[in-house]
Amino acid sequence: MPDIDPTDHDIAELGPKLKDIDDEQELEEMLALEKGGEERAPVVTLIEDRLEKVAGDDEDGEDPASADLTELTIADIANMVRDVDDVDVLEDLLKREKEGQDRKGAKSQIEDRIQSLEGDDGDEEIEVEYVPPEEKYPDLDHPTADKQYIEGTSGGSYRDMWVYCETQQGELTTTSKEMLGKAQQLMAEYNSEEGYGGDEDGNPEEVVAVLIGDGVGELADDAVAYGADRVVYHDDDRLTRFRHKPYTQIFVDMCRDWEADWRDYHEPRYTIFPATNNGRDLSALVQGELDSGLASDCSDLYIEDAMISNPAKTGTPGDSKKFERVLHMPRPDFSGFEYSTILCIDKPHRDFHPQGASVIPGTFDMPDPDHDREGEIVEHDLDLPDDWFQVDVTEFDRLDDGVDLTGNEVIVAMGRGIADDPTKGIELGVDLVDQFEEADLGLSRGVLTASYQFDGHVEQYVQMERQIGESGQEVEPDLYIAAGISGAVQHKVGMDDSDTIIAINTDADADIKDFSDYYIQGDLFEVLPRLTDALEEGTLADAVAEVSDD
Repeated sequence: MPDIDPTDHDIAELGPKLKDIDDEQELEEMLALEKGGEERAPVVTLIEDRLEKVAGDDEDGEDPASADLTELTIADIANMVRDVDDVDVLEDLLKREKEGQDRKGAKSQIEDRIQSLEGDDGDEEIEVEYVPPEEKYPDLDHPTADKQYIEGTSGGSYRDMWVYCETQQGELTTTSKEMLGKAQQLMAEYNSEEGYGGDEDGNPEEVVAVLIGDGVGELADDAVAYGADRVVYHDDDRLTRFRHKPYTQIFVDMCRDWEADWRDYHEPRYTIFPATNNGRDLSALVQGELDSGLASDCSDLYIEDAMISNPAKTGTPGDSKKFERVLHMPRPDFSGFEYSTILCIDKPHRDFHPQGASVIPGTFDMPDPDHDREGEIVEHDLDLPDDWFQVDVTEFDRLDDGVDLTGNEVIVAMGRGIADDPTKGIELGVDLVDQFEEADLGLSRGVLTASYQFDGHVEQYVQMERQIGESGQEVEPDLYIAAGISGAVQHKVGMDDSDTIIAINTDADADIKDFSDYYIQGDLFEVLPRLTDALEEGTLADAVAEVSDD
């Protein structure tokens, strides 16, 4: 029996776990379990891909000096020569390929590697005249030429990390505080690097908080307390609710406000946004208006130099170039089980600044506020045309038939642990919810994406509006009871700020154990009824302790 039963996890939870498994036998057993259960096609593919990679890794490590090239594909050769730094070995590989199959693609891969190691010293440097796209292709439409803030800069001056701080109900959101703390940490490390973080007068680069809305100037001191060195805010009573046009234009005008006396650089070096509904919209609009790139839904950020050999970035095939001060932006891919690190790299005659990212809420730790910190507060001035406000929301209310989990004192969340009897599992969750005055039922994404069948009244509870996590609701109840939920990061970001977390899971090492206050290793079908009975007697704390000991 493998350590991980794939039938207990959805694909987003399973992916990260598979990356650590290098045993073919264990993977074969997991594949058999999945095929004997629901046989979900994406999960089968995921396990088979990992199995193929592990099997391939066992075959890797072949010595290039003695490799039989007739048994290798061109792709195999490309992967092999990437790590060879000995030109003599590469020359021998090239000779053997020419004497053998003499494949053009294989020879090209080896020759490119030799060229990258030796350089082009023997070739005469060729200068290629740069022709702007508008001149090179005059018959094509160039929508970026119509953008107010596009300047097509190259070699501009860039400084500081800008953080868009979202607000709700007159306060900085939790994500805004998290991003300010991380930005301060990143820039402190940045400024300590030799050759970084200082202008000609020795002034370090800073964290700039951006606030846009109605009454946001009152939050400037809080932004400083959480890590901002400078706060730039725009206050207007017409900006109570998020609006695409004015918010975008205000932000980019701040970036290019040449008359501002507090800055002397072309535009920000980095811009960071929250990956919330409004933050995702604003980040894409701002970065598009500034004609730069964006890495969305990032799960980490760090700043390092990067060696790049892509000729589109270096300008010369075979050359490697060191790009400094690059913001590295890791993000999960759309399947949730692989991660990619995005870089926003300049190219000849074209700068990509600011380097932009949106960050998944809950990614960074909440910093401790320092209300004694000092920072500069700047009010931004811009006349907002009336035609930006042609449509207004005069009245709004919550939908009567919607599900809002955020105001409850208690949330009982059900996960894929209900698989043995989905209908009964949800019924047990509802029974527990009924023991509290202000409580409701939540669901993990795995319950909603699985092909469970529900009978009777239970079906009304299984709806997307009850999903908790990165792509669902974010809740902060006094008590969060997670039954049969493994604790993938996508779920964690939706409930990690709960005051008390009780987790129930059959797996002794489920991820949710690491951030639970009470962890009960057991079957939810046995544990939930005991908790419900205990609540009827008014002894929940004693029951939790008793069940935990069992």
